[in-house]
Amino acid sequence: MAGHSKWANIQHRKGRQDAARSKLFSKLSKEITVAAKMGDPDPEKNPRLRMAVKEAKSQSVPKDVIDRAIKKSQAGDGDDYEEIRYEGYGPNGVAVIVEAMTDNRNRTASVVRSTFSKCGGNLGETGSVGFMFDRTGEVTYPAEVGDSDTVFEAAIEAGADDVESSEDGHIIWCTDTDLNEVSNALEEALGESESTKLVWKPTTTTEMDLEGMQKLMKLIDALEDDDDVQRVTANFEASDEVMEQL
Repeated sequence: MAGHSKWANIQHRKGRQDAARSKLFSKLSKEITVAAKMGDPDPEKNPRLRMAVKEAKSQSVPKDVIDRAIKKSQAGDGDDYEEIRYEGYGPNGVAVIVEAMTDNRNRTASVVRSTFSKCGGNLGETGSVGFMFDRTGEVTYPAEVGDSDTVFEAAIEAGADDVESSEDGHIIWCTDTDLNEVSNALEEALGESESTKLVWKPTTTTEMDLEGMQKLMKLIDALEDDDDVQRVTANFEASDEVMEQL
């Protein structure tokens, strides 16, 4: 899925350049607190927490911030958060999934709806675009971990479904329910991954020109700017020329 890979690269570039690191840290900390609250506070015994901690580390969240987020779960924080998924359409009819974690469902729904409207999109019903994505496990490794054959062999051995290798690195896909098992096996073969998480992987994509991509990024940036929004995914496809002009 070229569109999905490019989206991951945009996120990576944006993340590096983003001055508002505290907002990202806050979202990652919230996921850690909720994951610890829902299961065991020990990451080794709680796959979701283990993935949340790994994702936080990959974004350079300090250890004391991670530890504090886990401790907050034991103090009762995270009790009121519920996870909600919003689905809608952006510019050029591109499908957008918004994952939120909120203690006020009405507030979040209102903000997400108005953001879609202001940025040339519209919020749909749950399920309106979800069928265009698969819920999938994604494990990423840097290019230097090995050549494509080595990584492909390790991935298949670990129980993964597919691998995308490029000069930017390796993206390994697996069934969502197998992610913990596959990522553990990959760590034994290839060492620690850059990132291990559940994602919405597009099964169909919408081709975007430069103007469309600029409008889409405006929508995504506005959605991500909301404290309740954890993650935004879109099923776009764009040429390298368009991506370079963003």
